[in-house]
Amino acid sequence: MATDTPTPTQIDLYWRPGCGFCSSLRGQLDALGIERVEHNIWDEPDKAAVVREHANGNETVPTVVVGGVGMVNPSPRDLAAHLATHAPHLLPDGFEAPQPGAVERAIGKIFR
Repeated sequence: MATDTPTPTQIDLYWRPGCGFCSSLRGQLDALGIERVEHNIWDEPDKAAVVREHANGNETVPTVVVGGVGMVNPSPRDLAAHLATHAPHLLPDGFEAPQPGAVERAIGKIFR
């Protein structure tokens, strides 16, 4: 079955200075080798409008957009899972998904 959805060509990360969540995600994506195009929403008002489209009218960052799908403040693991399913060509060669940390494992045991 053919699809009209174009293949995503890049990962767009929307951020702003002083955002700790943005710094954390950027650092974790660097460690995983996930390349992206970064947009500072304070320097580029048109990029802030993109964020508002995906964040219910808010300028919540970090927001990541891949092929028209927006994720507001995603974990690196959630982003990697999305990429593995919908845009594996945007992951580095030999990519291994991050494993859940101790807190995530404990929560998973509680809510099984």
